[in-house]
Amino acid sequence: MEDSTRQQGAYAEQEAAEWLGQQGLKIVKRNFRCRLGEIDIIAHDGEHLIFVEVRLRKNKRYGGAAATVDYRKQRKLILAAQYYLNTQLRGRKLPPCRFDVIALTPHNTGLTINWYKAAFEQEDTNDNAY
Repeated sequence: MEDSTRQQGAYAEQEAAEWLGQQGLKIVKRNFRCRLGEIDIIAHDGEHLIFVEVRLRKNKRYGGAAATVDYRKQRKLILAAQYYLNTQLRGRKLPPCRFDVIALTPHNTGLTINWYKAAFEQEDTNDNAY
């Protein structure tokens, strides 16, 4: 991955985390990584634990930023979230969880931020890949 791409991703995640904080969410963790994937932001929104995928798209030529969170990416996020819950909250009552997407698009006056709450859901599976 190019350094500029990595820097743009870090910038987008920082902007998203700050913006979510302004919306009243409490950031729990950023850049949670495990062998199953990465979760950009984990936050509390009231009683819900939110797993947030941040996407930055320079233009909408091939679809907006949110459109890049395809089934394969959703599956990786779900598995990483399950791993987080099983390792970090083991033995505790699990809160209701949600998967959100923050889509950022730059324009001449800054960033447009779109927040897709409950952008996708975990399908009922018996898949315990961890």
